[in-house]
Amino acid sequence: MTASGLSTTGLTKSFGGVRAVDGATVAFHHGKVNALIGPNGSGKTTFFNCVTGMIKPDAGTASYRGRDITGKAPHRIARAGIGRSFQLCRIFPRLTVLENMLVSVRTSSLLGKLISARQSADVDRARELLARVGIDHLEHAEARDLSYGQQKLLELAGVLMADPETIMLDEPAGGVNPALIDRIGKLVRSLNAEGKTFLIVEHNMDMVMSLSDHVVVFDRGRPIAEGTPAEVQEDPRVLEAYLGV
Repeated sequence: MTASGLSTTGLTKSFGGVRAVDGATVAFHHGKVNALIGPNGSGKTTFFNCVTGMIKPDAGTASYRGRDITGKAPHRIARAGIGRSFQLCRIFPRLTVLENMLVSVRTSSLLGKLISARQSADVDRARELLARVGIDHLEHAEARDLSYGQQKLLELAGVLMADPETIMLDEPAGGVNPALIDRIGKLVRSLNAEGKTFLIVEHNMDMVMSLSDHVVVFDRGRPIAEGTPAEVQEDPRVLEAYLGV
């Protein structure tokens, strides 16, 4: 693990006395496609939220590129080089696809974003990224009129607008048809080949096992196993967590 990667030490977060993340110490492989898997309620999304500043952990630390990012504001963590998507798409439903892309890279008021961005180089970049994810033909459509899978692609393209070094995806295949799952997988592999690091929370095991270089398994808020896809599939701790065997 290099200093340019993402890691946590003793990361802990409780809600109402229940430890959603329980002293999690884990390091993800920089430059690789990492997966974070585990049964429902094992703390994966809470872990994501702690790392990206959406919520503050109760204890422990998170670091990235050798810097402490624990409890930093989300925009500061994003500027450090981490981008993320959400389990439920976060888009502006009444804005067009192109407008959603432009809003994602502006910091002034919403109206100012839309006016100034139309005259900037961001427009060209937005269109390039929409073409890359395969929805450039929808740039003038309102985001609410896209299928759920297309909304997932829009959210991913929006994340790419900031050119993050590490991309964290929360259930990119959730609610998506097999053709779009395949497209998302190919995008991840292509972007990884260009140097992007990925950390993916996902329940689709076919996607995880075919796409990932390194898999971390959570149960009850902490990692219980890690390794290659083949290694974690044979780990008795993983079988017990998932199947109770």
